[in-house]
Amino acid sequence: MSHDGVGPRAVMRSVAFLTAGALAVPLLAGCGSDDEAGKPLAGPEIAPAARALIADGGTLRWAVDDVPETLNTFQSDADAVTGRIAQAVLPSMYRQDAAGRPVRNADYLESAKVVDTEPKQVVLYKLNQQAVWSDGREIGAADFAAQWRALSGKDGAYWTARNAGYDRIEKIERGASDLQVKVTFARPYADWQSLFSPLYPKDVMGTPDSFNDGARRSLKVSAGPFAVRKVDRKNDRVTLVRNPRWWGHPAKLSEIDLDAVPRAKRADALAAGKIDLAEIDPPDAERIDLAARAKGTSTPLQGASPLLGPGGGRLSAKSLRSWARAHEDELTGSRLRALKKRLRQLDRYEKQQANLRGFEVRKSLEPAYTQLALNGSAGPLADERVRRAVARALDRKALAEAVLQPLGLPAKPVGSHLALAGQAAYADNSGAIGGQDTAEAQALLADAGWVRGGPVEPQKKKGDKAAGARGKKTREESENGGGTYIVGEDNKEDGKGDDRKDRGGEDQARHLADGRQYGDGHLRQGGAAGAYAPKGTAAPAGASSGLLAKDGKPLALRFVIPSGPGSESLRTVADHIGRMLARVGIRTDVSKVSDDSYFKDHIASGEYDLALYSWPASAFPATDARPIYAKPVPAADGSLNVEQNYTRVGTDQVDQLFDQAAATLDSGENHALIRKADSRIWAAAGSIPLYQRPQLTAARKTLVNTGAFGFQTPLYEDMGFLKKGAKPSASASPKG
Repeated sequence: MSHDGVGPRAVMRSVAFLTAGALAVPLLAGCGSDDEAGKPLAGPEIAPAARALIADGGTLRWAVDDVPETLNTFQSDADAVTGRIAQAVLPSMYRQDAAGRPVRNADYLESAKVVDTEPKQVVLYKLNQQAVWSDGREIGAADFAAQWRALSGKDGAYWTARNAGYDRIEKIERGASDLQVKVTFARPYADWQSLFSPLYPKDVMGTPDSFNDGARRSLKVSAGPFAVRKVDRKNDRVTLVRNPRWWGHPAKLSEIDLDAVPRAKRADALAAGKIDLAEIDPPDAERIDLAARAKGTSTPLQGASPLLGPGGGRLSAKSLRSWARAHEDELTGSRLRALKKRLRQLDRYEKQQANLRGFEVRKSLEPAYTQLALNGSAGPLADERVRRAVARALDRKALAEAVLQPLGLPAKPVGSHLALAGQAAYADNSGAIGGQDTAEAQALLADAGWVRGGPVEPQKKKGDKAAGARGKKTREESENGGGTYIVGEDNKEDGKGDDRKDRGGEDQARHLADGRQYGDGHLRQGGAAGAYAPKGTAAPAGASSGLLAKDGKPLALRFVIPSGPGSESLRTVADHIGRMLARVGIRTDVSKVSDDSYFKDHIASGEYDLALYSWPASAFPATDARPIYAKPVPAADGSLNVEQNYTRVGTDQVDQLFDQAAATLDSGENHALIRKADSRIWAAAGSIPLYQRPQLTAARKTLVNTGAFGFQTPLYEDMGFLKKGAKPSASASPKG
C-alpha cells in the first residue's frame, strides 16, 4: 500500500507486483462470464521490439527508490525493489499479463492444474525439465516443501510477514518423477495460482536462520535470467548480471544496475547520462516532452526581473545575450553579476534539455488505485449515514478527470475495491452507494441528526480534540504555525467573504483542471491558496452557507495528509475534496504530518478522520484483499485487531463472502462472490476508490521492451538497446 510520494509498505501478495509491478486467465474453467471485467483502461507502453533487433550486451541503469533492506519478499520490510529483483532472478510459477490476470510461466512450468477435488483438492505441477538453480541443482519438490513449511505459520521461528494460502496446504510430495510436484490442500483454495511466486531455493527456506538472515543481503542461489552480483549500500546500487545457467532466451543485457535516485533528482540524473530508465513525476515528464518538441525552445525561467524586462520569464541564453548587448551600458555591478548568474543557469538548463532529447516518456496506469479512507471507529464517521453522505458528496469523475486527462490517460473512476478494469473479478459496483448527489448527502446528514444553524459550543483552540478521530497536536502543526486552512469556515460576518478571494478559489478550481500543476500522478498544489492557506483566508465561494452541527459541535473532520515534498498532489486532492464536502455542510480541517509518521502514527493507529492512500490491485482478491476489509475484532490484550483494515469498517457478511470465494474453485462463482463482497464494501462506505494511479516512465529512446508496464510482469531477458538503425514496432513481439 502506498500513498503518493510516501509509502507504508503493505504486506500484499508478493512485493513482486511492483507498487509494485505485478502478479497476476481464470483460475479454473467454469461457468459464468467475465464480460463485466471489460478491458484495461491503459495497456503497457514499453517500446516493444523483436529480439533480433536488440544488441547483445550493455548495461541498463535503472533508477529505484532505495536499496532494499532485504531480498526476501516474504519479510515485513520487503519493498517494491525487493519484488523487482525477485522477478529478475527467481522462479515464478505464474506471472501477470497485460490485463492483470495470472498466466502460467512456461520457463518454469509445463503445466499446473487441479487433478482432484475429493476428498481433498490436489494440484499437480509439472516443471520445465531444463529448470535448474544456478548451482546446477534441479528445481523440485524439496524447494516447494521448504517454502510451504517456512510460510505455513506453524513455526514461529520464521519471521514471516504473511502465510495466506500456504496455511491451507496439508502436504507436498514428489509426483511420478522429479519434475512433478503434488500439492494437497487441507481446505479448498481458489487462489492456488498465487503460491510459489516467487519460489526461493530450499537453501533459503530450509531453516529459520537462513530464512531470517540468509537472504537479506545476498542471494547466493538463483534461477532467473539474471543473478544478484552485489548489493552495494555504500554506493546505493544493486547489480544484476546474466545468469550463465539460464535455460530460456538469453538475456540481451549483460548487466542491470538498480541505482537509488530520489524522484526529485531523476530528471537531472537523466540529463547527466547517469541513468537510462526511471519512473518520474508529471513535471519531469512535461520537461522531457518540452525538450522533444523543438530544438532551441525558450527555457522556462519564471518571474519578472529587471534584467529580463517587464515580461520576465521565458528566455533562451541566446536571446538574453542579445538583450545584454543592447543594454551593455546599463550593466554594471550587481546587475552584471545577476546577468552572468542567469546566463549560467540558462546554459546549464539548455544543455540538460538537449540531453533530454534522447529520452521519451512512456505512459500507462499503475496496478493500483487512490482511495479516500474514512475512519469509522469513532466520531461522526462511526455513523454509516455520515460516511455514505461523504461518498455521495464526492464527484469522483471530476477527480479522475482532473488527475488523468492532462496526462493523456483514460480518466474513469475506479468502480471496485477489489480489482481494476480488465482483471477477471472487476465490475463497477459503485451503484451500491450511488453517485454524486448533494441533496441525498444532505438528507443522510439530516437523518443522522446534523442540522444547519444549530447551536455550536465555543470552538476549542487548535490542537484540542474536536468531533472525529483526532489525536494529539502534531509536532508538524506546531512547527509550521500560521494555522490550518479550514474548508467551509469564513471569517466574514455576512457569510460571503471577500469577493476577490472568492474568485481566487474559483480560479484555483480551473487551475486544477488545466493539467499544469501535477505531481506523483495526482493533483499538484498550485500557487493559489490551497489546503494550507494562511489562517483567515476566505473559504471557497459557496462554501460558507452554514455548517452542520449536532449536540453543540460542528461537523468537522480531520483530514490527515503527508507534508513531504513528494506529496503536493495529495494535499491538493484533499483540498479539492474538502471543497466538495463543504457544499453539504461538512468542514474539513487539514493536518500536515511528516512522511515518516503519516502511516505509522496516523493511518495505522487510527488518528485521522479522512486520509488518502493507495492500494495495489491483486489478481487474487479473495486472499489479498481480505485483511484490508476484514471486520476488526478485539484482541486478547483488549486492543482492536484491525489487520490491514485501517478504516476500522467491516461486516460479518463481507468476511463470509471472502471465505466463500477463497474456497470456491469455479471461476465464475468465485468472481460473483468477489463482486458481491465489493458491493457490500461500497455500501459500508469505509473507503471510496477514486482513480487508477498514472504511471510515467522516462526511457532512453533506444531502450526497448521496458517502460510503463501497467499490469504486465516485465520480461527482463528481452530488455535491451536497439541495434544501430533498428526501430521498435508497436506490433513487434519480443519473443519473435
